[in-house]
Amino acid sequence: MKKNFALVGAAGYIAPRHMHAIRDTGNHLAVAYDVNDSVGIIDSISPMSEFFTEFERFYEYAHQLKRNASHALHYVSVCSPNYLHHAHIAAGLRLGCDVICEKPLVPTPALVDELSRVERETGRRVFSILQLRHHPAIIRLKEKVAAAPKNTKFDVELTYITSRGKWYAESWKGDSLKSFGIATNIGVHFYDMLHYIFGDMQANEVHYSSLSKAAGYLEYERARVRWFLSIDANDLPTEIKGKQPTYRNIDIGGEKLEFSDGFTDLHTVSYREILAGKGHGLADTRHCIETVNEIRTAKVVAAGSDAHPFVKLLIA
Repeated sequence: MKKNFALVGAAGYIAPRHMHAIRDTGNHLAVAYDVNDSVGIIDSISPMSEFFTEFERFYEYAHQLKRNASHALHYVSVCSPNYLHHAHIAAGLRLGCDVICEKPLVPTPALVDELSRVERETGRRVFSILQLRHHPAIIRLKEKVAAAPKNTKFDVELTYITSRGKWYAESWKGDSLKSFGIATNIGVHFYDMLHYIFGDMQANEVHYSSLSKAAGYLEYERARVRWFLSIDANDLPTEIKGKQPTYRNIDIGGEKLEFSDGFTDLHTVSYREILAGKGHGLADTRHCIETVNEIRTAKVVAAGSDAHPFVKLLIA
């Protein structure tokens, strides 16, 4: 049966991927909301969708849809700024809908617990987009680690650089009270991936932290991980500067797993899994929320031999 969706945060960067996922899974975007009205992309995906720029009017309209079973909403997809996720997820649950939310779900484990309480109160579910679990290269890496001797601990170097212009600092993403910082905003799904592949976290150190980049060391049951995240184009490797704005790489014992490609359809894959009853719920997202919460609140320590090579260049 075709499902009816609402979309909160329709003007954001990631919203079109959710719109495409709703359409490409054979479902209907009934209504969308954003305080901004730069949502013309809807015309090419779902031109008959209702749209509101005031949350109160959106919520009342969504509530009225429940009066007709054929129009009632089944899902609310949340793509709003990070600091609004908790409120918008809770609102969606109280509308009687399951909720699909972009990363990071919420900033702290305490808010994960609060959403679990609202799930129990409403009988509805929350699902997080943890798209890297569906990336072919990550799936192959997980299989490789699982096949290795149980006492093997891999040495891993994770590098993610996604260039952003001056607009970033002026947007909500540049406000750490709203985005919760670089590690949370652009890194949370990588920490989920590391846990998914290498098991529970055993150590967590932060070696560098600024508005544009962060780095540290994580140890898992099956891996020692040096990580570096940045939105500064100056950090791109020399061989790709001026050629591409993004660099994603995992180095495992000297073997590079470059996975800059293959991201285009992962939201649609995530939606298919959720609609098939195989989505990632609150329990699945807890570990990465705990990780970013620790990183965000940790004191920066002096970088030693376990520091990422890019950190050594920054402090040289």
